[in-house]
Amino acid sequence: MNVEEIIQTNQTMPLEKRTLIHMALVTNKIEEEIATVLKPFDVSIQQFNVLRILRGQNGKPANLSTINERMVTKMSNTTRLVDKLILKDFVNRTICLKNRRKVEIVITEGGLNALNKIDGILFEAEKRILENFAETELHELNELLNKF
Repeated sequence: MNVEEIIQTNQTMPLEKRTLIHMALVTNKIEEEIATVLKPFDVSIQQFNVLRILRGQNGKPANLSTINERMVTKMSNTTRLVDKLILKDFVNRTICLKNRRKVEIVITEGGLNALNKIDGILFEAEKRILENFAETELHELNELLNKF
């Protein structure tokens, strides 16, 4: 199915507009697939991103600024995301003893366990999403996307 059929238009679009709409549709489809994988774990895509960032800290605490800088989707509600993860016992937040204005966030054992379960299921979903591409095409697509 092409873009014009999906958005139900008879008009021929300029190539630039068609490309951007197509990319938006693909992005939405990918996000829907990933959200479906995360749903049983009661974790949003953004919360999952925070958990992965914290796991990458290898036990070292991160602050809200560090998390926000590393987010795939930049957002201003990182505090709210962390609050929700605290309620799920996936992360802990403490006040730094040396600098009382600094908040430190670390992933908990529960958060690591959830990520380990999600990793395998997500890997299969990622393979399924990209199953129509050959490895060489994926390399080429990544090179094209690097131009952004």
